[in-house]
Amino acid sequence: MRSLLFTLLLTILLVPAVAQQEETYDYARGQREMVQSGVQAILMCNGLFTSERTLEQVYAQELAYLRQPIGTPRGGDYQVDWERKTVAIGTPGGTPVMRAVFREGLGCIILPPDQTFEAMDDLPQMTLPVAPGDPAEMAWPDGDKLTPQSLPETVDATALQAASDWAFDRESPEQVTLSLLVVHQGQIIHERYAPGVTMATKTRTWSTAKSIAVTLIGMLADRGKMALDEPLGLDWLPKERNPETDPRSEITLRHVLNMSSGLYTVDNRGMEYATGSGLAYWAGASSVKGALNRGLIRRPGTFWDYENYDTILGVLAMKKALEEEGESYLEYPRKALLDKIGMRNTWLSVDRFGDFILSSQVYTNARDLARFGLLYQQNGIWNGERLLSEEWIEFVRTPAPATAERGNFYGGQWWLVPDDRTDVPADAYSTAGNRGQFVIVVPSHDLVIVRRGLDYGRQGFNRWDLTREVLKAFE
Repeated sequence: MRSLLFTLLLTILLVPAVAQQEETYDYARGQREMVQSGVQAILMCNGLFTSERTLEQVYAQELAYLRQPIGTPRGGDYQVDWERKTVAIGTPGGTPVMRAVFREGLGCIILPPDQTFEAMDDLPQMTLPVAPGDPAEMAWPDGDKLTPQSLPETVDATALQAASDWAFDRESPEQVTLSLLVVHQGQIIHERYAPGVTMATKTRTWSTAKSIAVTLIGMLADRGKMALDEPLGLDWLPKERNPETDPRSEITLRHVLNMSSGLYTVDNRGMEYATGSGLAYWAGASSVKGALNRGLIRRPGTFWDYENYDTILGVLAMKKALEEEGESYLEYPRKALLDKIGMRNTWLSVDRFGDFILSSQVYTNARDLARFGLLYQQNGIWNGERLLSEEWIEFVRTPAPATAERGNFYGGQWWLVPDDRTDVPADAYSTAGNRGQFVIVVPSHDLVIVRRGLDYGRQGFNRWDLTREVLKAFE
């Protein structure tokens, strides 16, 4: 018996251990490289033709966001057609060539890898004429003509300049402030731009676009065409044999605007630049199909998760409501909001299917964002006309229930002052976009602050710190 046990033990010890297998290969690597080229195509195209910047400026700032941009201002594996206003990144044979096409009034549209510029005539176009009048001859805020006036006695000029210097003279080289505007009691009391940037320079809002989206949705809700607590009523993918049994049918407009849909997370699982909304932003996929093709993993309204697709679902519901009313989807933002408050420099981009990418892709300047913030500061009224109800503004400023245990930092597509921040007024609220795009509204001080940036790397510019610094001028 001892001999048998010894033999078995010796056998076990001599058998090689089986290595534990791990899945380490990046199966999405090819898509990441394709998306990376698409990012450069869109940023270059918009940088050159929407922002009207030079190649040197685009490489120095817009493309600083990329780890390894293709080429240099002197040339590389890219083509710019200055006449047709197109950009192509890459050469045939490896990573798919990614192409972007400029459209007046919309910005640049990305094509899928299997489309060439021969398809550009079939892309969406903005046919609505520009709003009448010359903004240079129209008084602020409807236009850009400013009346010279001294700083109010209640404002400390030295402290205001110090706040401006705080915003521009950053210790971190990764934080690049392009512009800063401070609007007090409806008037611009401070305006500053970085070298190479002017009042007319349009740059990407990134997720500040989400706050524009919720405003347009709110205008339809005020008309009774949408409702916060009614199901979205969308045709989910993949389609169920009986749509009524699809649990996603319980998702309401409030849920998606509160970033609490309960749908499977894509962008926050490290796949934003490989699958998910990244394929719509940068690779020519449908933003709508991607948003609809997610399964429910949590009860709607119970968990906060910041997802681009939640915003896109709200915008899709807006599109459905407009089509039911027979209104033009592409013209609606201009007619309902932008033209009415003088946002003439604001372009809402679309995917190649004509759907607004209002989770990120809007191009505008600092003054237009100041006008947008001023609409909220004025409780939704512009020139005596109510454009947005106080009830809707109250909704966007009310903490999403799913954030209650995490600091009440988010409302309805607007960011709120977290509970642990006591150095700024609790009534302040803000848009927020990647690379440092902020519109901050402080009702208690009749104040709107706009900061535009082209931050890169770790970024980290803090909007509430900026608010604190600006408010020192009002003490």
